[in-house]
Amino acid sequence: MTPLELLAPARNADIGIAAIRCGADAVYIGGPAFGARAAAGNSIEEIQRLCSFASHYGAKIFVTVNTLCNNQQEREELLRMMLQMKGRGISSFIIQDTGMMPLLRENGPWEEEFHASTQCAIRTPERARELAAMGFQRLILERELSLEQIKAIREAVPGTDIEFFVHGALCVCYSGDCYLSEYLTGRSANRGECAQPCRNNYDLVDGSGRVLCSNKPMLSLKDYCLIDRLPALADAGVISFKIEGRLKNESYVKNVVRAYSIALDELVHGSAGRYCRSSFGRVEGGFVPDLYKTFHRGYTSLFIDGQRGQWHSSDAAKYIGEEIGSVKAVKRDCIVLNGKIVNNGDGLCIVSRSGEVLGFRADKVEGNSVFCKVPSALKAGDRLWRNRDTEFERKLENALPQRLLAVNISLSFESSVLKVEARREDGVAVRREYDLSGFETAQKQDRMREMIASQLNKTAAEYNFTLKSLSADGPLAMLPASFLNGIRRDMAQLLQEIEVKALKCVHPTQNVDAGLSAENLAHPRRQGELMRTKYCIRHRMGLCPKQKDHRGVDASGGLFLKNNGKTLSLHFDCANCEMTVGES
Repeated sequence: MTPLELLAPARNADIGIAAIRCGADAVYIGGPAFGARAAAGNSIEEIQRLCSFASHYGAKIFVTVNTLCNNQQEREELLRMMLQMKGRGISSFIIQDTGMMPLLRENGPWEEEFHASTQCAIRTPERARELAAMGFQRLILERELSLEQIKAIREAVPGTDIEFFVHGALCVCYSGDCYLSEYLTGRSANRGECAQPCRNNYDLVDGSGRVLCSNKPMLSLKDYCLIDRLPALADAGVISFKIEGRLKNESYVKNVVRAYSIALDELVHGSAGRYCRSSFGRVEGGFVPDLYKTFHRGYTSLFIDGQRGQWHSSDAAKYIGEEIGSVKAVKRDCIVLNGKIVNNGDGLCIVSRSGEVLGFRADKVEGNSVFCKVPSALKAGDRLWRNRDTEFERKLENALPQRLLAVNISLSFESSVLKVEARREDGVAVRREYDLSGFETAQKQDRMREMIASQLNKTAAEYNFTLKSLSADGPLAMLPASFLNGIRRDMAQLLQEIEVKALKCVHPTQNVDAGLSAENLAHPRRQGELMRTKYCIRHRMGLCPKQKDHRGVDASGGLFLKNNGKTLSLHFDCANCEMTVGES
């Protein structure tokens, strides 16, 4: 039986706890420094608090230390930080700088695993074998891969876990191979300070200076969504399904985690025992998730089927939400809607004729009239979107699901002693005996059995108790409800003192090649190349040599992106079906 893991992002410990409550098997979170998200650092004490909560369910906590170090001194600083976190309940460290591996081996042994970050640009079997040989127990693959490519990597490293992103924002480039932000702003993506220039608007210009497309987010992709492809990914060898979003808020994380946890449960239940979840506790009740009500730029499955699709996020790199109708009339302090009814506080927006997303708040709603600060560009007939549903957000905050561990409880009445065993779903059992010499015999034995079952088949702490068996060598004692409730509380307390261990795949041991260094694992930066991507603007514009050009546009003189006086050149590696963005 293969354990499958739903891996959730957390900007802080509270969001991590919420993710686990909603069904995450593991959480990744930034440490005090070196975490590839400069705005998402956390103290060691906060991470330890998250680890403590996770231990109730056998969930795992991964700490991201996935920035590139500038020199050996920084590597030693990173090592000191990792040594401070060692042995505090963390399951693994996510690493980009392969130059850390010799230092980590010298300062071992480590209970924690080392995972190769997606910034290591893992998209070939050869690259995967190199990283596995360095001692990485898990590889986090590039997003731009097909199922067949994932399978090939899986076969190349049978002793290494495979992790793959299934949801969230997409970098347009291959991860770890982007220098565009640093070139334009001085802020390095490999140092956790990406300025996200791929979300900016550009003019697309041909070699003669003709503008083919004006002021559009030409490099902005839709968001990833593979919720319907989890079975295929599991068949391909993926054991960890990762959600992007360490900068996202709590409502986003709860909604997305709940949706994917339900989907993963369905996969497990339909697998005839082939798969199980890597942590424990069944999540029930609470809000009904809806992936279309949280931030997204439209959804794509990218290259998972080995084919190109509509990857581009259209006219806007922002979240416009769900279309709810159109504007029937515009008045001085309100608009009249033709479509769905909205609620007080909803966030609304239009896409103006220039392509700009204009947002405004529904301050007060009366029927189909929305009182608000009316944008000057809003006109009758405009299509209207809702990008914040206050009613849904209220449910995310208040209608929380419960995550409960199943516990089977067995009672054995032997003379004047009651022996109790409680066995948790992870196999841990606790036992206790109770003296019944002071209790009278129950007059109605069947009624007593019913009462015992009704009082024990309840919850206590994070446990859902079920009376599994009841045996007696004589008549049952008359036990009050308070006594039976006390048994349930006692068992819960005893179980809470024993940590729930996460399930883990056991793979053959890989041979670690200590001779591999950071230098021979680094991707060489090609001269003048700022980014390499599977996404192709020429293909998107219908100018690919493999496509029939219906508009008579001649791209032979080159294509360029222009923004704020800066020009970027586009180059096309048709043999590998890739585009590069370079210095002009």
